[in-house]
Amino acid sequence: MHTIEANYIDIVNHSIFEALVHFDTHIRSIEKKNAAENPSLPYLLPGFVDAHVHIESSMLVPSEFARLAVPHGTVATVSDPHEIANVCGMEGVSFMIDNGKTVPFSFNFGAPSCVPATIFETAGAALHSQDVQTLLENPDIKYLSEMMNFPGVLQGDPEVMRKIAAAKALGKPVDGHAPGLRGADAKNYIDAGISTDHECFTIEEALEKLSYGMKIIIREGSAARNFEALYPLLQDFPDMIMFGSDDKHPDALAEGHINVLCKRAVAHGMPVFNVLKAACINPVTHYSLDIGLLGLQQSADCLLINNLVDFTVIATYIKGVKVAENGTCLFSAPIPANPVNQFDCQPITTAELVVSGSFPYALPVIEAIDGELITQKSSLQPAYHNGCFVSDTSIDVLKIVVVNRYHAAPVAKAFIKNFGLTAGAIASSVAHDSHNIVAVGVDDSSLMSAINLIIQQRGGISLVHDDTQLVLPLPVAGLMSAADGYAVAAQYATLDKAAKSAGSKLRSPFMTLSFMALLVIPQVKLSDKGLFDATVWKIIG
Repeated sequence: MHTIEANYIDIVNHSIFEALVHFDTHIRSIEKKNAAENPSLPYLLPGFVDAHVHIESSMLVPSEFARLAVPHGTVATVSDPHEIANVCGMEGVSFMIDNGKTVPFSFNFGAPSCVPATIFETAGAALHSQDVQTLLENPDIKYLSEMMNFPGVLQGDPEVMRKIAAAKALGKPVDGHAPGLRGADAKNYIDAGISTDHECFTIEEALEKLSYGMKIIIREGSAARNFEALYPLLQDFPDMIMFGSDDKHPDALAEGHINVLCKRAVAHGMPVFNVLKAACINPVTHYSLDIGLLGLQQSADCLLINNLVDFTVIATYIKGVKVAENGTCLFSAPIPANPVNQFDCQPITTAELVVSGSFPYALPVIEAIDGELITQKSSLQPAYHNGCFVSDTSIDVLKIVVVNRYHAAPVAKAFIKNFGLTAGAIASSVAHDSHNIVAVGVDDSSLMSAINLIIQQRGGISLVHDDTQLVLPLPVAGLMSAADGYAVAAQYATLDKAAKSAGSKLRSPFMTLSFMALLVIPQVKLSDKGLFDATVWKIIG
């Protein structure tokens, strides 16, 4: 039996009081010592929950993700495994569930709803409505993951509606994904049974969706950062807001998690109890998670923090076991014996990267936006040399390519603005959602070298710059490493720094790169089949 003397935070009843809390695996008694709080004591509160995250984007297997998360007070995630599902199908989802069970942490996985995400790309697997039904019947699956095919919902596509109906029949929530959807379309999408959205990037869009009864997950990841636009929602909608990372790289996870969002929200003047509802309570109640909320006889999933300003985590407990203390995880994670993967790709040549054409001729160009997943489309003239279009660093228009990693196919090629590289190339087999190889570079030789480094490793992220060649191997589905999470974070930080030294001004060059093949986010992206315009929902080049 443990006894902690602390300021007990009763989030639901908006009260804080000095107490002795006795617990083993569960909270056994709460002995109030003083009706007021004692600032000299730490504060005890329920554990933090990330309400929407793709574990794969951390480049860590679930067990290592947990080791980096618990020092920040995170005890659970609501996790969509559609990244690995797009590569390895049902086997990939099973891997995530099984690996997550090897450590003291609550991974609450969903049934991926859109595998593949569209018909305009090549994925490694497909999950049909019967597969989704099978997953939803598994008690380890808590919800239907983000329904990215909002056109299918609005058009009543039978396969899409069967997936939603299966979740409803089992009483499991359906997550949404509808960036920029407004008006009658947004209402009809929500009325179909979609309960959340993490894609709002303006407060006007979020307020409209809230008015239709949808809950909003404020996303703050490594590339998409919507906290500053949406945090005011915490003031008036405390029961309808949650926090999520969506996609968070390992270096960022090592530095902080939901605790950082709490600190920022309180610093912006948001009521502390509203903030803690979003961070601790709302995900548990919305998804019916088996997580204690610091009530009597509930599981002891809680944490101690220094105060309600800094949110520095002193200790984290899961089921009464101390799993982290003063920034250090207290458990180890086993190395997966049989990591899954699917990689059938041969090294490429520079001849496959050539973009020939007649001059002068303006081409459609992807415009990346720092801190957003959306892009814009422009019409620009890249440089022209020996009958070919090439990167033009003087106007920051670089070649972007996608290589099919599942079977031999022509390389898809286009041009992109705002990556800022002045030399070399970067590449990644983390390329949402189908996870082919995506690369951006200033010359074909660098592009070829960066891509072939990944092919040699059967997955990873890489950088080629002058005489430097760096690669972080990701042998688990080409998405994750099973190595020590902090070592992976350090390797990633080295690559990130090198990309910025090569000229990129993006806050997270590799994370931004990984979304340049994500067709379900407007406006224009590149798949292995060609340049795709989401506003007209077709390949345009």
